[in-house]
Amino acid sequence: MLLRPKLPDSAPVATADVVASAEHRDAPVACACSHAHAPVPSASSAVAPFLARPAAAVAAVLVVGVVLTALLATVAITAVSVSIAALVLRSLLNGANRR
Repeated sequence: MLLRPKLPDSAPVATADVVASAEHRDAPVACACSHAHAPVPSASSAVAPFLARPAAAVAAVLVVGVVLTALLATVAITAVSVSIAALVLRSLLNGANRR
């Protein structure tokens, strides 16, 4: 009904590159076989979407900064309120012992 996952219409087909890379996963040296190896993705490909949209990247950094600042303020306010409650309880208990 509402939370049922949708399954794909057909199963994904394994390609020769995926099978070839799985065959030589643990090989310490290059193999002498004739199949083509899958290209290794470069490290800059993970950063490329953020460079293409600098406004979105700046907005994401600002949102994360605001959320982290709000969490830090929440922890600080909680710590102050707990310390005030501890001081009030200590003064009440010390006053009860003196009577």
